[in-house]
Amino acid sequence: MSGIKFAFKNIVPLLDLSIGLARRVDENRAESMTILYCNFGEFSQDLINASLGQILRGSDAILSYENHYFFILQHTDKYGATIVKDMFEEFFAANIESSMSSYPIDGENAYELIEDIQANVSTKLSLDLLFLDKERLS
Repeated sequence: MSGIKFAFKNIVPLLDLSIGLARRVDENRAESMTILYCNFGEFSQDLINASLGQILRGSDAILSYENHYFFILQHTDKYGATIVKDMFEEFFAANIESSMSSYPIDGENAYELIEDIQANVSTKLSLDLLFLDKERLS
């Protein structure tokens, strides 16, 4: 089973939808939705597509901007997202530059989660994801 691909321009509404679903089913506000960022820059599109089909669930959303992939993982905390990242690394037999942010710990809305992932990627990976700037996504 594989995730469902969406146009990158839909990242904010998809995050809002995911947060809304998490709020509805998890009144305790535990980590219940994580966005996982992976940089697949060195891999071919065919290989990336094969990995997506093998690793992701049908409930996972896939958004990409060039070689930057974002996975919205429902009912998944950071531990679970780390397992997904590890599966990608095993599939590619390579270290994958990645980061993640979870609702509600890292942000209460789509823009807060995006800002968190942007800051993490900038600090941890020295990459600027300028295409995630709020004014570009509005």
